[in-house]
Amino acid sequence: MDSKLPVYVLITPARNEAAFIDGTIQSVIAQRVLPAKWVIVSDGSTDETDSTVAKYAAGRPWMELIRMPEREQRNFAGKAYAFKAGCDRLADVEYDIIGNLDADVTFSEDYFDFLLRKFVENPRLGVAGTPFREGDFQYDFRYTNPEHVSGQIQMFRKECYEAIGGYRPIKTGGIDLTAVMTARMNGWQTRSFLEKHYEHHRKMGSAKHGWFASEFNGGRVDYILGCHPLWQLLRSIRRLTSQRPIILSGVLCMAGYLWAAARRLEKVIPKDLVRFRRAEEMRRLSEIFRSFLPSRQGAAEMTGPAVKHPRS
Repeated sequence: MDSKLPVYVLITPARNEAAFIDGTIQSVIAQRVLPAKWVIVSDGSTDETDSTVAKYAAGRPWMELIRMPEREQRNFAGKAYAFKAGCDRLADVEYDIIGNLDADVTFSEDYFDFLLRKFVENPRLGVAGTPFREGDFQYDFRYTNPEHVSGQIQMFRKECYEAIGGYRPIKTGGIDLTAVMTARMNGWQTRSFLEKHYEHHRKMGSAKHGWFASEFNGGRVDYILGCHPLWQLLRSIRRLTSQRPIILSGVLCMAGYLWAAARRLEKVIPKDLVRFRRAEEMRRLSEIFRSFLPSRQGAAEMTGPAVKHPRS
């Protein structure tokens, strides 16, 4: 490892990921800069996940497989508990950066080298990542906040991760979003660097829900995670034509949000984080609207110089 780069570790919560984890492991093994430790936490897997990991871990002391007990229910809190179990195995490892790595992604051989250098360049950088691609889909970062770091790969500076208390075990989802928002609320910078990307091989939300239920549930989760109503409305309108299938995706997302609002579902994050999120969304909307307005210089060029008329 380049002595100038931070030392990093990875934790991968994996539940029945046999279809994808082989590609993820091969991507890590091929890295120019290997992790000091990679803990793969099998969260009650019942497929070939464990045997696949064990095959690669043999002869690689920096890889370790641990297993959580089987559980009947599948929810997003399981990821937080599995990640915590992985953290507990790092007590004797010295590191600077800790990363969550999902078991259904692939990436280039210089991926972590690239992100580590970003931490070196900016001491206030608390969470870093890149955009992901899912088939032909990728977020349009004209509208998506580049301070958001998608949850499939999130790299935390150790001090930042400890300051936010790690991932919150939220059953309904949003633990990745909540972690990044909490980091910013605590004064850390977060960033998705657009120069690189990774491939996500499982459609978001498909692990637990079908497509129809996933879109509706996304709106419901937006509500209980404190999304501002105006932000949700405009976000849903944009999805009417920007996300397939057109119209239906945006309608279902807004319907889920309105259903949750009508039932007055309880927010699952603290009130101060809800206020922080909504303030960020309103600031972001203001920036987007201003970007569509002509600049003063451009307006002057369009209207021409002011003409002084003689008094009558």
